[in-house]
Amino acid sequence: MTDELAGRAYAEVYNVSRRSDIHTFLVQAVERSGGLVLYASSPQRAPVYFGVQLPSGERLGLLIYPFRMTNRIITNRPDDEIRGQIRYGGEDTWNREHRLGRDVAGVDITLVLGVDLDDGVLFGLDPQLYEILPMGISLYANAAQIEEIRKSSWHVWEKENRAGSKREAPRSPTHLETWVGFTPNRLLDFARFERQASSLALDPALRFSAAASAGTTPVPTPSAPHALEEQFDLDSRQIIDIIAQRNRLAVAVRGGVAEYHLEAHLTESPNVRAVVPLDVDAMHDFTVTLASGQTLRVECKNASPTRFANGDYKVEVQKTRASQSDPASRFYRITAFDVVAACLYSPTGAWTFRFALTSTLTPHKHFPDRLAAIHRIDGSWSETLAALPL
Repeated sequence: MTDELAGRAYAEVYNVSRRSDIHTFLVQAVERSGGLVLYASSPQRAPVYFGVQLPSGERLGLLIYPFRMTNRIITNRPDDEIRGQIRYGGEDTWNREHRLGRDVAGVDITLVLGVDLDDGVLFGLDPQLYEILPMGISLYANAAQIEEIRKSSWHVWEKENRAGSKREAPRSPTHLETWVGFTPNRLLDFARFERQASSLALDPALRFSAAASAGTTPVPTPSAPHALEEQFDLDSRQIIDIIAQRNRLAVAVRGGVAEYHLEAHLTESPNVRAVVPLDVDAMHDFTVTLASGQTLRVECKNASPTRFANGDYKVEVQKTRASQSDPASRFYRITAFDVVAACLYSPTGAWTFRFALTSTLTPHKHFPDRLAAIHRIDGSWSETLAALPL
């Protein structure tokens, strides 16, 4: 630890200049989003620390690493692009590690924010991916993204990140990161979202889904503990840690999360009239009624993280265990459900799906009335339920 800020010791505090306009913009953003600034650190120091009180009386500590985004014409870059650089400390120090400050107690919220003063918008980066600050690296957004932010106040998108001359591997194993753009009156909404996302250590795909949801339904302020927290006598973080440390639990939860995303996907489809989730042993996962009145039994499965040699995805369609007296019992009957929905999160990092009619899948070579265990997700699978040849 090399310095202190607001009575807290952080990894490093930098002396900065010509950033008073950014400091003022952030103070005003706190106020426009409904907060009262109880304390603000000096504009000549970075990161910036704000003590904020919400209308509910809740107090937040915001540790903000801001960087300026500007629209300057750069050779060989698009004219409608804005660019920012994270620049703290002298350039002679950029080759060593510069870590983000974190509150070990989890009270203060660390934010990495691009600030576009000309357009009046902010860009929220993922602190997990920028744990080591990439000093001098350029970051870009474009006019279309800014227009969407200003129109809707909150816009979420994925950006590809690659290895480069200063980084041997991409920041994210999926080669994608989630950006959240928002207007100043949504700053505290973003802070509450970031508190949740950082607490749960969301990966880029989950962060994208959570951010998109927070855009329309802001993360609520903490209230009474969840029923599971009371039942287990554990807080949410401890429950998440238990799941993460036990592979079978994590697999089961991942299946539940896939079903959650599938239900949302089906519900939003204009060709679907009703979606009924089932949580019954030996039954399919959803009963779906199409706009035409046709009813389909849908089973959700997670695709494998590995692919076939030609790049096709693969999905396992079998039960977790079999009866000792009946080796065929592990395999689904071809008539057990009408559609398999394969979630592609494991191989792609995105909660997207591919659909196939059970009647078109390969039967088991030893049990012709059962489905084979492994199936190839090729071009015959559809991206939507409505696209199936029903």
